[in-house]
Amino acid sequence: MPSPSTTQSKSRKAKKGTVQVKNSNDRLQLVFSWQRQRYYFSTGLPDSPINRKLAEQKARQIELDFVSGNFDPSLDKYRPEVELSESQRKTPATPKLLDLWEQYMEYRTPNISPTTLNSTYEPVAAHIRKCRTDGLKNPLKFRTELLKVTTESQARRSLMQISAACDWGLKHNLLQENPFSGMYLDMLQSKAPPPVAFTVEERDRIIAAFVNDSRPGTDYRHYTPFVKFLFWTGCRPCEAIGLRWGSVLTDCSRVHFHESIVEISGRKVRRKEDKTAVKRWFTCPDNLKELLQSIRPEHPDPEALGDFRERRYQIKQGESGYPTWVAKDCVLTCSPLLSSLLWKVRY
Repeated sequence: MPSPSTTQSKSRKAKKGTVQVKNSNDRLQLVFSWQRQRYYFSTGLPDSPINRKLAEQKARQIELDFVSGNFDPSLDKYRPEVELSESQRKTPATPKLLDLWEQYMEYRTPNISPTTLNSTYEPVAAHIRKCRTDGLKNPLKFRTELLKVTTESQARRSLMQISAACDWGLKHNLLQENPFSGMYLDMLQSKAPPPVAFTVEERDRIIAAFVNDSRPGTDYRHYTPFVKFLFWTGCRPCEAIGLRWGSVLTDCSRVHFHESIVEISGRKVRRKEDKTAVKRWFTCPDNLKELLQSIRPEHPDPEALGDFRERRYQIKQGESGYPTWVAKDCVLTCSPLLSSLLWKVRY
């Protein structure tokens, strides 16, 4: 026979705004009233001490939602995710392709060089803007439009980058699928011819052509130290352009390659690293050591650029404010002298 206290507790009415945990057919159930409506929420859990603790946690969550005004009358909020139907699950709205790409660029920017951003990522954004169709809504039509606004090789590279952006979007729950997965593989890949290094004889003939250039009005002899430095170190032109005396030992026996000057969207920008972000020391052979000693000022400014030519030819002011080498017309874009010279040397 139940005690009077037990009978009294069973007949006691639940306080307003509270959720009771009850046993219904050996399953735990949450019972409560809200805004004059009675709710019966089955947890689906068998009645056990551990499951009662879980049910009590769910009950407290509902009570807190009463107080904060976040109660969900449909009760979907309180169901385990596996119980929700596909239509009940909230899926993120699919962004436009350009929005996704700009988010991806912003995410990648801290980990890539300014040159890569300018030459690889920004062209993709430009291609997307030229296409009227949103690629995430109709990827095949977008592909057709892309081939009309650029070359097949550029379109292939753009689709490869877009596919990577979609994979990133999947990882961060911005997309449900990658509609561009593998699409670029169906397009022909242009292959650049393998590089053919100059022989020692060819190198010396090129240097000699600069040393002996005496054409009226187009004298390139002042570029000789720069050309020698490129050949004798094997460094990139942007590294030689950005080299400062502070990166050369006092006796000119070693050079520290750790920064460069690059052109980005028409601006000269100094990078505090080279293309591969690998800082390296280069030990100078005797001929290079003598070259550096011959052009090194007695007390050079560590921040000054290395003087690879006569001062009147040495520097100009770049748009970014940094002094930059005037070697672009000679080395970086291949001057008429160098073009004809390379043809004669090799062919």
